[in-house]
Amino acid sequence: MKKIFALALCAVMMLSVLAGCGGKNDAPADNTPAQNEPAATPDATPDAAPEAGGTIGVCIYQFTDAFMTTYRNALQEILEGKGYTVTVVDGANDQAKQNEQINTFITQGVDALIINPVMTSAADQIISTVKNANIPTVLINREPTAEQMAVYDKLVYVGCDAAQSGTFQGELILETPNGGDINGDGKISYIMVQGDPENIDAQLRTEYSVKALTDAGKEVEELNLTRGDWMRERGQEIVANDLAQFGAQVEVVFCNNDDMAIGALQSIQAAGRKVNEDIYLVGVDALDAALNEVSNGNMTGTVLNDAVGQATAAVEQMEALLGGKTFASGEQSVYVDYVKVTPDNVADFMG
Repeated sequence: MKKIFALALCAVMMLSVLAGCGGKNDAPADNTPAQNEPAATPDATPDAAPEAGGTIGVCIYQFTDAFMTTYRNALQEILEGKGYTVTVVDGANDQAKQNEQINTFITQGVDALIINPVMTSAADQIISTVKNANIPTVLINREPTAEQMAVYDKLVYVGCDAAQSGTFQGELILETPNGGDINGDGKISYIMVQGDPENIDAQLRTEYSVKALTDAGKEVEELNLTRGDWMRERGQEIVANDLAQFGAQVEVVFCNNDDMAIGALQSIQAAGRKVNEDIYLVGVDALDAALNEVSNGNMTGTVLNDAVGQATAAVEQMEALLGGKTFASGEQSVYVDYVKVTPDNVADFMG
């Protein structure tokens, strides 16, 4: 009898254990998707906010560039304000050095990269590197081709349409009382101080500033075009030489950026010329120094290259990528508009 009772008790205990195991299998854990509901994927919620405290690597082509100084400071302020850990590095205008910096960030395991390439021609290598590492990446300021970007769907470019900035420079000249033809000989004689001719922004600003004149039916004469590498000192040197060579023939000085335009102004004043009376001078970026000169009548105008607007857009696109968004070919460029700055509206951009 005792033996039968013991066997019965054992059977009851075994049934209790089995029932307990079955209960665990039937009740899913809280973090398991419910039955018949697909698990969430990054692509299913492309606009999801990234986790706070992510790490971001920012590569700038050269810290001494005045415009990129404004841009990188805005980027860092916005990112840190959102709680990201940010490291910003100076490529020192050396593509090999920047390549090493990108690889170091990848080795460190950053969550995303924001890259201002030293050389546009290095885009293929940069894109290949970040793609192989599967790092969401925003390129800024120097735009690759659509074909180059199309190979990686976690890549987006944020910048401005450089052709628009060139067009606006030409329009600033057309809007002067004599349409740029100061000496009344029926043509606009100009010198062009170009940034880096390898840079697409420099190419398009150079082309479209003059195209705006010819599209308006103006005859033009290029007295000289010289590479200034975006540097104030080079702008001063180039314009000093051109004024010494061409003298009163120079009616318009186009500069691909404001830093070179400020240098150009120094040489214009040293030569005894007066902007808006016997010569016109335009730049791009709307740096504080240039805004002051426009306000004081020492520059004909500039074109706002909205660093803060671009930095804001770059962070927005980076967060979209971190949230799982991917970009289709042909949809990987996000543009922020340029704005013409003249003596009439310069006060709106100062202070």
